[in-house]
Amino acid sequence: MNKLVAEATSDDILKGLAAVRALRRLVEDIETLQVRRARDLGWAWGDIAEPLGISRQSAHKKHARRRAK
Repeated sequence: MNKLVAEATSDDILKGLAAVRALRRLVEDIETLQVRRARDLGWAWGDIAEPLGISRQSAHKKHARRRAK
């Protein structure tokens, strides 16, 4: 991950933008993992949404369908 952070701040714009894309994917994967863990432990959507800074409905819409896949 430190390599991605370094690349994201690179003077090479293409390298920087590609690193930003990779970091976005990493953050999404980590969020999905943590939401899945929380749901497995019985957390309500509202309890998950609050620390993410989103609404209960947004958390459910984004992650409930991923879980079904």
